[in-house]
Amino acid sequence: MSDSATPAFASAAKDRLGEASLELLPLSLPAEQLAELQAAYAAPPRAYHNIGHVVEVLRHYADVAAGPGWERPREVALAVLYHDAIYQAGRRDNEARSAQLAREHIARWLPDAGIDAEFVAELIELTARHGAIARDDVGEQVRLFLDGDMAILGAEPAVFDAYDRGIASEYRGHVPGPLFRLNRRRFLKALLKRERIFLSDFFHQRYDAAARNNLRRAVTTKR
Repeated sequence: MSDSATPAFASAAKDRLGEASLELLPLSLPAEQLAELQAAYAAPPRAYHNIGHVVEVLRHYADVAAGPGWERPREVALAVLYHDAIYQAGRRDNEARSAQLAREHIARWLPDAGIDAEFVAELIELTARHGAIARDDVGEQVRLFLDGDMAILGAEPAVFDAYDRGIASEYRGHVPGPLFRLNRRRFLKALLKRERIFLSDFFHQRYDAAARNNLRRAVTTKR
């Protein structure tokens, strides 16, 4: 893939969190906090769950802010920033560890900012249940946060395909190829069978049709 065709979630990883992305945040973070956050996303190297992915989710965060709005914008923004801070393919505790890192960073650098660290952690931990949460299980604000993380499903086909390859790349060497492909196809098929891929009306209206097209193509393409 040429540089000009590289999806934003990949190219942005080279630039780290730039000024344009930081301007989307409803709070200012100390330089030391940003440096440690970006260092966390850099290790181990990732094909998808990197800072570029965070930048993309921040753009969806901004879309919601300009639309239905956030009731707790600072907490949601921090959850976006930290939700994949610790990520090792195949591990089941990535979200819990990322949530704990968020707690620690908030306590260290934002102790007097009035941030509800437990709500931030709760949002992060919920991302472990993508595809298993029903619309009525959570409130609309949580739906919007979770959908922002999954909006890649409704991306342009080339961007979705790069995401799909990125996930496969991250698991290579951690899970046997046949097992990964089996589990990946099961996950994508389960999403496709859901009455609602996206929990919120905002993301459902914007991305459902494109997501279903991408998922149908993904589950029928030989890997």
